[in-house]
Amino acid sequence: MMRDVIALSVVALVGANLGAAAEARQLGGIGKGLSIAKKANEVRDLSMTDAEEQELGKNVSERIRERYGVVQDAAVHRYVSLVGLALAQGSTRPGLPWTFVVLDTDGVNAFAAPGGYVHITRGALALIKNEAELAGVLGHEIVHVTEKHTIRAIQKSKVVQMGAAETLSGSSSLMERAVTATYDNIVERGFGRAEENESDEHGVALANKIGYAPNGIVGFLTTLKDRNKASTEKRGLFASHPEMQERLDRIGRQIASKKLAATATLQPRFAKSISYQPVALTAIATVEAGSAGLAGGDEKAAPGKHATAQAEEKPAEKKRGFGLGRMLPTSGGEKKQAQVTASGGARGVDPEKDSKGGRNPAIVAVKVAAADIAAFKKEGGLS
Repeated sequence: MMRDVIALSVVALVGANLGAAAEARQLGGIGKGLSIAKKANEVRDLSMTDAEEQELGKNVSERIRERYGVVQDAAVHRYVSLVGLALAQGSTRPGLPWTFVVLDTDGVNAFAAPGGYVHITRGALALIKNEAELAGVLGHEIVHVTEKHTIRAIQKSKVVQMGAAETLSGSSSLMERAVTATYDNIVERGFGRAEENESDEHGVALANKIGYAPNGIVGFLTTLKDRNKASTEKRGLFASHPEMQERLDRIGRQIASKKLAATATLQPRFAKSISYQPVALTAIATVEAGSAGLAGGDEKAAPGKHATAQAEEKPAEKKRGFGLGRMLPTSGGEKKQAQVTASGGARGVDPEKDSKGGRNPAIVAVKVAAADIAAFKKEGGLS
């Protein structure tokens, strides 16, 4: 009988151990499942490869071009591209597929999108007096790209975050959110003081490195300051930058302390290539912030409406992508829609940012070989 009791006890003990092991396996499986579920719900800051950055920039550029239109002049684009590419070669990211776009609007502005897309308006070119000033503006925008200011701003704000296993190139919805956030940061809000100071500092050094007079940006900003002296608000290009006089003084100290002494201004070459005439703030055709027709169509224009031949052309067929026209309801016919932003309705119309754009958003492709850049630099006595 004792042996039977002992045997039964052993069987019970073994059974208990087996049950405990089964329960442990079950709990382990549940824990693993919870771990997987938790990981699936985790989010991380927006990150991207160089290829994804270029795809983001391409889509943002499309949206900017939809908004303002593009000057359909290959000669102008070739000249601006040569200046920009000469600078880009000396930047910290010379291998990017740099693209320079002239926007068809009288507003004075410039926008740098990730991946090497730099935009400058016809209105800005009209205010610029020589090639050194153009180099100063383009150099500033190039630094925004090389230092990834837009991407870092989005990461810092956490306005766009990714799932644990999500990639920018693998999710169209994530890409669209990133494009929207990037466009808003570039066009609507602008960069912060730290980013602007960095672009000033490195942009001036870059222009000087290539051989352009480093005070070119100072000349342009002084013209802009005089033009806007009657304004009660900071407008358009560099609207988010530090106070203008403080900024000019800081750039001047940098040029003096670092003995930046390049001298090329190349005014005759600039005048030969660019013939736009500036338009007074009060004469710029504008549209109400958040209204329809920002890039043509039936917008509310300022009394001194100024249009170009490009603005009267039939709009080019839009590619399907993340362009502005995909985001908002259409109004029929060929009318285009403005992007409605959270901050747009709270502000008045800014004649620089809210200027009317041309109808044609098609990018103007120009072929510029390395030999062309070398010849351009040699002709201008650049490095």
